[in-house]
Amino acid sequence: MQNIEIKVRVPALNPVRELAVALGAEPHWAQEQTDTYFNANHGRLKLRETSDDASGTLISYSRPDETESRISQYRLLPVSEPETLKRMLGETLGVLVTVEKRRELLIYCSTRIHLDEVNGLGTFVELETVIADQSPDEAWQEHQFVREQLGLGSHEPVPVSYSDLMLEK
Repeated sequence: MQNIEIKVRVPALNPVRELAVALGAEPHWAQEQTDTYFNANHGRLKLRETSDDASGTLISYSRPDETESRISQYRLLPVSEPETLKRMLGETLGVLVTVEKRRELLIYCSTRIHLDEVNGLGTFVELETVIADQSPDEAWQEHQFVREQLGLGSHEPVPVSYSDLMLEK
């Protein structure tokens, strides 16, 4: 699976939320998420647990650490016993860091708009335009359109994952 993504640091989420809703983005959910990152030789590997579900999702992804929008390759695996898997992966690979956040999801066409309040780091907006039901060129156009409409070009781009930001603290 692929998407085009960018992450920016914002001073407040409400203005971006308002612009997204005015654009026609549909609110889907808001939830507390805990991402446990594991040591990995290639890319990143994390286990996501959410406040509203007893199961979890194992996520592996690879993308360049760039400030501009970039392609991300990812895989998702639903996990019925996240605590057991977290313990097993922690024992064999080692836990790199844990990131806790409140994430709100809005969707505009093929673009997921994440409004994130990350514990210890601040507030961020992450756009992920899925490349699936459209050509890569159409996905890039949609991604740039949403990015412009939300005014994200005037905010500080973040080239790395939340795990890297936590490790830098």
